[in-house]
Amino acid sequence: MAGHQTIGFARQARALLHKLGFQPRNTGFREFHVSPNCVSKEHHEVLVVGGGTGGITMSARMKREVGAGNVAVIEPSEKHYYQPMWTLVGAGAKPLNRSSRSTASVIPSGVTWIKSRVQEFDPDKNLVRTDDGKEISYKYLIVALGLQLQYNKIKGLPDAFNGPKIGSNYSVNFVEKTWRALQDFQEGNAIFTFPNTPVKCAGAPQKIMYLSEHYFRKTGKRPKANIIYNTSLPVIFGVKKYADVLLEIVKARNIDVNYRLNLIEVRSDKQEAVFEKLDHPGETTTFQYEMLHVTPPMGPHDVIQKSALVDAEGWVDVDKENLQHKKYSNVFGIGDCTNLPTSRTAAAIAAQSAILSKTISMVMKNKKPTHKYDGYTSCPLVTGYNKCVLAEFDYNAEPLETFPFDQGKERRTMFHMKADIMPPLYWQALLKGFWGGPGVVRKLLHLGMK
Repeated sequence: MAGHQTIGFARQARALLHKLGFQPRNTGFREFHVSPNCVSKEHHEVLVVGGGTGGITMSARMKREVGAGNVAVIEPSEKHYYQPMWTLVGAGAKPLNRSSRSTASVIPSGVTWIKSRVQEFDPDKNLVRTDDGKEISYKYLIVALGLQLQYNKIKGLPDAFNGPKIGSNYSVNFVEKTWRALQDFQEGNAIFTFPNTPVKCAGAPQKIMYLSEHYFRKTGKRPKANIIYNTSLPVIFGVKKYADVLLEIVKARNIDVNYRLNLIEVRSDKQEAVFEKLDHPGETTTFQYEMLHVTPPMGPHDVIQKSALVDAEGWVDVDKENLQHKKYSNVFGIGDCTNLPTSRTAAAIAAQSAILSKTISMVMKNKKPTHKYDGYTSCPLVTGYNKCVLAEFDYNAEPLETFPFDQGKERRTMFHMKADIMPPLYWQALLKGFWGGPGVVRKLLHLGMK
């Protein structure tokens, strides 16, 4: 009798487990798995999507705002990179391993690391869905996903990187190939490109060009090198003051600049680069290359583009002054994934983080945000292994310089700031939420004047 009761109880238990979504596997021992209908759920007061510069910085700031245990960051990558260093890595001036640290080491203590990839944003329900079956709800959301590199939009890429003579400082996979191509160069065309899309660090495509020219001079190869900069833009740089300086540099160093040319194909077997003429639709021109540095097309991540968070161009649609989303008041954006009309740089993120933390603090108190981001960004235009023009400017493409001297000149001190001071400032101050850009320093050095 007891045996029949035991069997009956077991059947009832199996039936109950079946209704709950558990199914027994046919293995040598009894175990259960969760069906897709049984979704894992969790909630966080502040959820940060993206563990890059903006995401880590804001997770640190938000931890101080709402306390440990109340902030989570979603990031699938094991490594975090200081990408501004890749300009110097591609030129052989810094080792690649100096640019990375483990993600675990940069996520603030007390902040939950969700090692997943976001598959869907659902701002109407205040939740996101991840690739491992989680639904994560939030009270406040910060989107800091950066942008994606689109090498595959250029015919012949990324396959051409398997061969020699071509590199790209924008990818951890290809930056060391730039240095190899630079070392292997003997004579011919050294070509550097700028795509017909928004890019992060708009000065980087030509920084490696100046470094390469300097390298050729140091190694005696300069007389046999034709250095060519093919850019999709109609100008060499978007801020006139610094553009004028760069035009003087390219003229003095005999560098050819071709405007409104966009790379569309790489024929690595023939060492040919094909460009479309943007002002003459349907027309192309082909260059032979002995070295080719590719700046890839870039765009917002697919998961952002298909969400309700974006503008018509696919970028996170935020107020350009306070970084609050234009439709969802508990959603905020920072960095490269947003439609903020300024250059996408780590320096811009620093200034944005200071404003955004104040914006969120005000929103949490049911107050209207009052602090305004002026579009500050910085681009250290490295022009050689020991020179740099420190460009700083605002939304209006007007110089917004920190130091009380003319920054529109090549200076050795600015190079050392780029190479030696900015990396520790990044790791020890920005990512820990203590650096909000040089605004305070600027006021002190300029005696309170803009």
